[in-house]
Amino acid sequence: MLAITCSAQSVKTTNNSDSTIFKGYLYNKEYDVYIQMDFYHNNIVVPYQEIYGEMPGYFGDKRDGRKWLFTNATIKNKHTAIIQITNDYGSEDLTATLRQVNDSTFQLHQDKGSTLKIARNRKWVKMPTSMTFIKGER
Repeated sequence: MLAITCSAQSVKTTNNSDSTIFKGYLYNKEYDVYIQMDFYHNNIVVPYQEIYGEMPGYFGDKRDGRKWLFTNATIKNKHTAIIQITNDYGSEDLTATLRQVNDSTFQLHQDKGSTLKIARNRKWVKMPTSMTFIKGER
């Protein structure tokens, strides 16, 4: 029975690994923030925070080294994923939805829990509930 279960999981991973919708780099120019993700292999390592190991991805700020870590990502359907997010201290967490709008545009919506924040001029700035990201090169 264990061999059958392992085999079924292996096939599921192989099928999902061909897709690139929820894999790569997304950028929001207005707030200078980005998302690095791979929801298929969950093998993203946060730079300078390797102690957390591999995970589905993270939300980062171009001007600050702090990250919001994606602790879990579930692809709900071909164009929607549900993400569990925590700050790098583990003191705040939230659930968000990431939707593909078209080939290069994604919408991140904070559903419940804490609010994503970034540091600007030594103050915390709350991110809007919904943000648009463009898929691109790093």
